[in-house]
Amino acid sequence: MNIRAGTELMLWAIINHGHLTNLDFVGETKVLLRMQISEKKSILVGGGVVLALVLVFAFLSGRQNLTSGQSAGMYRINAMFNKIDGLVEGNEVRLGGINVGTVTEQTLDKNYRAIIGMNIDSGVKLPSDTSAAIQTDSLFGSKFVNLEPGGEEKFLTPGAMITFTQDALIVSDLLDMIIAQGEKKVKEAALTKQKLKAIEKTTTTKGTN
Repeated sequence: MNIRAGTELMLWAIINHGHLTNLDFVGETKVLLRMQISEKKSILVGGGVVLALVLVFAFLSGRQNLTSGQSAGMYRINAMFNKIDGLVEGNEVRLGGINVGTVTEQTLDKNYRAIIGMNIDSGVKLPSDTSAAIQTDSLFGSKFVNLEPGGEEKFLTPGAMITFTQDALIVSDLLDMIIAQGEKKVKEAALTKQKLKAIEKTTTTKGTN
């Protein structure tokens, strides 16, 4: 029974019985007040349930977008590497030194190669022969993916895979490479010095003769 029905019942009693005692009036008033409070509670509970459903739906939709790697104004591409040591989700994807995307996912394929997912700004069109390399800001800085566009007229489409890649360099490997290059320079300098001394000795001997 709603408030309107209760009011109509009370009017019916007055019309048919001619009067209501004070006790009857108070009782009916209490009933109507309880009904009004109950109806308001029902409205509030119903509104709360609807709001909760809307929030849950929004949360699930956002989670689905994150899972699929898609974001507004972005498109998803992948890149295949042998190793991606130090690269983590959230690292930047750069083109010409400018941030154009983000690393969103890291997985292994059936051959145990590292596959990374990247969200790229939809305004950046990448040729189909674009290459990707994992680089470091400095010797101990954070890593990022550097994209190098090719010369193809066709562009990568959402979900495409970049296979022209350069793996991440581990710090120890980088140090070994720097040391090796330094040692090579030292050897080249020593060899050049020996050649100069030999030429100088030959010149001196000819001059004496």
